[in-house]
Amino acid sequence: MVDADVVERVLRAALVSGGDFAEVFVEEKATFSAALDDGNVEELSSGVARGAGIRVRFGDTTGFAHTADLSERGLLRAAEAASAVAIRSTSGSSTIALSPRLFAPVDIESIMGSSISKDRKVELLLRLDAAARSAGASIRQVGASYGDSFRRFLVANSNGTFVEEEQIRTRVSVSTVAVGDTGMQGGYETVARTMGFELLEEVDLEELAGRAARRAIAKLSARPAPSGKLPVVLNGRGGGVLFHEACGHGLEADHISKNSSVYTGKVGEQVASPLVTLLDDGTFSKQWGTYSYDDEGNPAKSNVLIKDGVLVDYMWDQNQSDRAARVSSGNGRRQSYAHLPMVRMTNSYLTAGESNPEEIIADTEYGIYIAQLGGGQVNTATGDFVFGMTEAYLIENGEITAPLREANLIGNGPEVLRSIDAVADDFSMVPGTCGKDGQSVPVGCGQPTLRITEVTIGGTANG
Repeated sequence: MVDADVVERVLRAALVSGGDFAEVFVEEKATFSAALDDGNVEELSSGVARGAGIRVRFGDTTGFAHTADLSERGLLRAAEAASAVAIRSTSGSSTIALSPRLFAPVDIESIMGSSISKDRKVELLLRLDAAARSAGASIRQVGASYGDSFRRFLVANSNGTFVEEEQIRTRVSVSTVAVGDTGMQGGYETVARTMGFELLEEVDLEELAGRAARRAIAKLSARPAPSGKLPVVLNGRGGGVLFHEACGHGLEADHISKNSSVYTGKVGEQVASPLVTLLDDGTFSKQWGTYSYDDEGNPAKSNVLIKDGVLVDYMWDQNQSDRAARVSSGNGRRQSYAHLPMVRMTNSYLTAGESNPEEIIADTEYGIYIAQLGGGQVNTATGDFVFGMTEAYLIENGEITAPLREANLIGNGPEVLRSIDAVADDFSMVPGTCGKDGQSVPVGCGQPTLRITEVTIGGTANG
């Protein structure tokens, strides 16, 4: 992407006024997206973005500049701008010795999205539309979308890191609206992986659309959700986002260093049920948050955060690990070359247990079964959260019965972790987009079916 000798000269220029650390990040990303709304193609778009970000760190101060000009002159100008923060440090020449380049290419068996015609991609969306409508006459609206991307980046720094990686991602989504006597209800399904168009050979598109449609249809007969504190059984496909938001962000080292996390200073303490083991794993094969190297050139790792209920560690990027005199956990991520990296999750999940999911439900006399959670809000300093339940059912006498209207799940992350009393042997991962400080990155969320002994349900049912 950029010759090694040019990279070395840019790094030396970034440190010419001093500074503790300099980094060059170069990125090129090609994207394609298509969207179908009620059988009509609403969007066909493609684009390429390329540029570089230069970072210089001096103590606790960071200078950053980005440019779309990848010529040596453009890179040197960005380096000069970023280095302005270090003007007060001891100036002098810097020796930069890059290690031999490490390169992580796309799997040779991957099918590049750019090699597939637009007509074929639209045909997939039409299949989703037809399959969703075939689920019943009450399905009145269907939307479907397809997206793929190819990203290549180079990252080099004054510590000698010199890494290049290629990443390919593919995503398909379908949304449905059912109309009945109780009004309109929606259903949504998506599948996304860090792989090429071969994903569409592994996915049953008709089943994907059918699930979204059946979810919308089932909610037409939904009754108001109860309110109050109740046992909750979280389905593996729908619950992972709860732990991503309510627990995962609180385990990112920048929140720890700012003392803005409920988990600050609790390494070695029992913070969850002994049934809980929580990981963040950037190496998880082909999941949405998977990569070989993070956006600071550190290898992706499988990091145990909580083991048997005991807090083991936090997630670290280069900045936070340098301050703590330890090694990065490979969690430095950025949205693009125009953004600074920060501590971010990759694929965060609770590991499977030994219980049977059907037995967990049968052992619940009365409670709520949640098949899908929607968006939510979390206070990392306290762990308090509010999530929407987009698909939920009543559990009565150990059986899943009536569908429930959308309501809120209200609780506290640490309390939820401590209140898990059953974890099943099934496991599911779902893709998501994680937002933090104005940046978005792809992540995976996962868990098995599990039961929380008591969570507040913000329903509207009387009595």
